[in-house]
Amino acid sequence: MKNAIRIFLIILTVSVNIGCDQVSKTIVRDKVSYGERISLVQRHLTLTNVENTGAFLSLGNTWPPLIKNILLLILPILALLVGFAYLILSAKATRLLALGASFIIGGGIGNLIDRAAYGSVTDFLHIRLGLLQTGIFNMADVSVMVGAGLILLDAFLKKDKSQFT
Repeated sequence: MKNAIRIFLIILTVSVNIGCDQVSKTIVRDKVSYGERISLVQRHLTLTNVENTGAFLSLGNTWPPLIKNILLLILPILALLVGFAYLILSAKATRLLALGASFIIGGGIGNLIDRAAYGSVTDFLHIRLGLLQTGIFNMADVSVMVGAGLILLDAFLKKDKSQFT
C-alpha cells in the first residue's frame, strides 16, 4: 500500500507540473500577442509571448529538422521515460529526490508537448534585476529548475548526514 501511495504522489506531482505549464502557456497564447511585452513588476518581471524552436536560449533553432527532432524530441522522450521508470520502480529514492525528479519530468513533458504539438515551445517570462537578467522562460523551465534545486538539496543533506556517522 505504501508503494502505491508513493507512485500515486509521483504521478500527481508530474501531472500538476504539466498542467500548470500547459494552462499558463494556453493563457499566454490566447491573451498575449506574439512579441508583445507587458511589464508586471516595474520592468523587473515582464510577460511576453515568444516561440522557441530550439532548446535552452534557442540553442539548436537553426539545426536541420532531422537533427532537431532527434536531439530535441526523441532523445528527451527516451530520457524522460527512463527517468520516470526508474523513479516508479526504485524504492531507494528519498522523498526529496523523488519530488525533484517529478518536477523535472513534469517540466520536461510540458515542453515536449509544445514541441510535438506546435514545433516550438512557448516562452513568456523574463526577469531583470539590475544588471542581472534571465532569458525568456516558461513554467516548465521553472519546474525543471526547482526540481534540480531539490535534487541538489537532497544530495547536500545526504552528504551532511554522512559527515556525522
